[in-house]
Amino acid sequence: MSILIDSVYKFFAFRYNVFKDIFIHYFGTVRNRKDFTPMSQSTFGKKFTVTTWGESHGKALGTVVDGVPAGLFLTEADIQTYLDRRKPGQSRYTTARNEGDEVEILSGIFEGQTTGTPISMIVRNKDQRSRDYGNIAQTYRPGHADFGFDSKYGFRDYRGGGRSSGRETIGRVAAGAIAARILKELGITLQAYTSSIGPVSCQSYHPEIIPENSFYMPDMVAAEKAAKYLEKCMKEEDSAGGVVECRISGVPAGIGDPVFGKLDAAFAQALMSIGAVKAVEIGDGVKVSTMKGSENNDGFHMENGRIVKTTNHSGGILGGISDGGEILLRAHIKPTPSIAQPQQTVTTTGENTSIEIKGRHDPVIVPRAVVVVESMAAITLVDAMFSNMSARMDYVRDFYL
Repeated sequence: MSILIDSVYKFFAFRYNVFKDIFIHYFGTVRNRKDFTPMSQSTFGKKFTVTTWGESHGKALGTVVDGVPAGLFLTEADIQTYLDRRKPGQSRYTTARNEGDEVEILSGIFEGQTTGTPISMIVRNKDQRSRDYGNIAQTYRPGHADFGFDSKYGFRDYRGGGRSSGRETIGRVAAGAIAARILKELGITLQAYTSSIGPVSCQSYHPEIIPENSFYMPDMVAAEKAAKYLEKCMKEEDSAGGVVECRISGVPAGIGDPVFGKLDAAFAQALMSIGAVKAVEIGDGVKVSTMKGSENNDGFHMENGRIVKTTNHSGGILGGISDGGEILLRAHIKPTPSIAQPQQTVTTTGENTSIEIKGRHDPVIVPRAVVVVESMAAITLVDAMFSNMSARMDYVRDFYL
């Protein structure tokens, strides 16, 4: 019930005119418009917070990252390495939009080190072609957020999807680069990759070849098959979906909370917040529903003085808390909704029509989503680890005494 009430409140808060009319009807005159500040839920995290801003065809996009400890060595080059992995135009299987996605750090860095204050970063848009979207200004695109956006706000930026565009993830990736830098200092590494595209799945795992193919797949045979499958989709003016996996190594046991703040729940929220993700799995995921307890349970044993697991069906998390094993995340990504085939839809005035999406679009967004998944995983883990620092009195005592 509390979730429903909260959702209704947020709906009305975004539509100020609706909320104002209801408030006046029930409670009298609104005294001060500032009492009704809309919240767009553009901030993620509690101790390590990330706020993204900007639209696909606006002047720029960016992010503000707060909670970064002072003294972390960080440069624009560290951020750019991550952004280069998601920028368009990397291959014939990505959009032809010509964006360098060059990042500029505006605050929070002095002489190559973080200052402990908010880090603000900006990436300017340089190759917008808003004219490509003129035919959808009064038409809802199937598979896109257009109708939902209009229903919520009563207004939408139709140029490339505006705030719901995949370019919003620029801010996530820039912030993720910082989070990954923090984790590296703690001996924790992340590796995300494409595990499948359409019906083509990886049958082997060779991390060294991930950057050597257009799809970021750890299996070159699968990458070649995926290319053939996408060529077929492109000829048919269609698109494909797929799965991104992320492995996180070096995470100590004890991170996360046992009830509403479960680590796996946090990862699920983070990955599901990525626009095209429709399902998330952790460890064996949906397969556990078909397994027996004797098959699903991970045994323990001692190894070099440490408690380790004999298997990892849990994906590194038990009871919402990390168990010291490798964390395995899996994000299922839908096909690119922008396709050139005729599709049935309606106009904003309620008239039936058909639409063919024009413009520059990815036939598959999975490869460019790899670094987005990795970034959100890094952000989530840093936030959880920072929150965990006050979980035990001995942690606090060791820090201050």
